[in-house]
Amino acid sequence: MSKVKDEMRAEYRREDLGKGVRGKYFARVSRGTNLVLLDDKVAKSFPTGEAVNQALLGLLALTEQTARITGRSNQTTRKRAAV
Repeated sequence: MSKVKDEMRAEYRREDLGKGVRGKYFARVSRGTNLVLLDDKVAKSFPTGEAVNQALLGLLALTEQTARITGRSNQTTRKRAAV
């Protein structure tokens, strides 16, 4: 196993790269991105991000429909009188 040298190539000069800024894109990324790691089986089943989104939106719609069917009733339960 070879060790990686902590040096830049000869054709690059540090001065040409400019000054680095820590967290330059942090606000933009945290505002508009939500990255999720998928299991290998899931990734094989859904070839694109759009396919994953469609499946999840369908699942959300299904849960909303079934929540109305299986939801709790609005009637309060009556306590049994002590015998």
